Amino acid sequence: MTWLIIFTMMLVIFASRYLFLEPRLPIKLNHQTQRFLSYSGPAVLTAIWAPIVFLPENNEIDVTYHNPYFIGALVAVIIAWKTKNVLFTAVVSMVVFFCASFLTN
Repeated sequence: MTWLIIFTMMLVIFASRYLFLEPRLPIKLNHQTQRFLSYSGPAVLTAIWAPIVFLPENNEIDVTYHNPYFIGALVAVIIAWKTKNVLFTAVVSMVVFFCASFLTN
């Protein structure tokens, strides 16, 4: 039964992606729907990173210099804003995060 559910979910997800990605199919979204869907990526990413950064250990908001996740995210935001280089931002923010996590422990 579990395998049936897994394969059914796989087919549903594949079909939903295929309908919008295959250029030969006559399905087109109107401008308002495309604009509405453009907000889903940032919303999902924010839902992923915000709890990790602001609620790291004990489910209490921690925006101090003792929180290495917050320090790394703050450095990442500043570097991304100034340089607009994804690789540089990721590498430097990870180094800052690891250094901050060693210093705070």
